[in-house]
Amino acid sequence: MEDCIFCKIINNEIPSSKVYEDDDILAFKDINPQAPVHIIVIPKKHIRNILELNDESLLAKIHRVIKKIVKEQNLEEQGFRLVTNTGEDGCQTVKHLHFHILGGIKLSENL
Repeated sequence: MEDCIFCKIINNEIPSSKVYEDDDILAFKDINPQAPVHIIVIPKKHIRNILELNDESLLAKIHRVIKKIVKEQNLEEQGFRLVTNTGEDGCQTVKHLHFHILGGIKLSENL
């Protein structure tokens, strides 16, 4: 999608601090981190939100990548938060499916 910031990151039009990349998925550090570890995981195919994701194999692959990153970031024992926002009331500001991995500190119970 032409005006999607995440698509521009995928196409290397905007720089990012990549954590993981393969043919289908990209993960990078959030530019405005809300925790010491704040990584965004996205499919390279433009999918607007979780409700438009119809490919169960892609969801399974995203899950495997998230587990890999959590292990690499040493978040397994202390815990982490995994968030995907959907729609306006869900505070989805970028209309491209993405998952936030947040950790490295005791997180507030408030979202």
